[in-house]
Amino acid sequence: MRLQIHPTAIVHPEANIHESCEIGPFCSVGKGVRLGPENILLSHVVIQNCTTVGAANVFHPFSVIGGEPQDLKYSGENTEVKIGNKNTIRESVTINIGTAGGGGVTQIGDGNLLMAYVHIAHDVKVGNSTVLGNASQLAGHVLIEDYSIVGGLTGISQFVRLGEHTYVGGCSGVDRDVPPFAMGRGLSSSFEIWGMNLIGLKRRGFSSEVISSLQEVSTIFFKDKSTEKEVALRKIEEKLGQVMEVQHFLKFVRASQKGVYR
Repeated sequence: MRLQIHPTAIVHPEANIHESCEIGPFCSVGKGVRLGPENILLSHVVIQNCTTVGAANVFHPFSVIGGEPQDLKYSGENTEVKIGNKNTIRESVTINIGTAGGGGVTQIGDGNLLMAYVHIAHDVKVGNSTVLGNASQLAGHVLIEDYSIVGGLTGISQFVRLGEHTYVGGCSGVDRDVPPFAMGRGLSSSFEIWGMNLIGLKRRGFSSEVISSLQEVSTIFFKDKSTEKEVALRKIEEKLGQVMEVQHFLKFVRASQKGVYR
């Protein structure tokens, strides 16, 4: 298999590129870039700085990967982007390298769909099998756990976490953590949790017993907001603490630094 590089592409001679990759017209690949097998850069893609890409990712036109962070504290330190396997990076997506103060790595897992104009800021961690809708914007240090879905035109503030299997509706503003398995929508202080992401959980094969347990969690934690948070968590732990998914919910909420939506 021979590496395919369009004659209009600019590829640094010290970039490490697997022979099975395809680099289309007017792409730019920088010195510190490492591309694994079967990656496709369609056209006008920029990948630069210390960016490591796994296998079988597709980069659509005008995406910019490995750009410097938009952080005034950044002073040129050697930080990086790591991207896993089988991700789809659509048009004009931007993914910035990390910062020394945030661990130095911006990381994207496997099987994610990043729709057009998504911005991934410095030190963000995105898990596996997520969907980030058109023009959703992730500020620095955000964590997105596996199977989360973020609707288009949504902004997520620094250090906010979305738990696994969450669903955030479009045009939202998120400045607190969204607990695992929950769904909601709204702008910051008016963000409202609707309950658990039941349709998503059913689609992904969760058992009826687990779904029933998570519905009880929803009743205790989200619907009765008059109960103090820790009291609600203890009640959940006593009643449903043997369920693995509930354990993850409890651990996530108790670890929150930004506060959680209820």
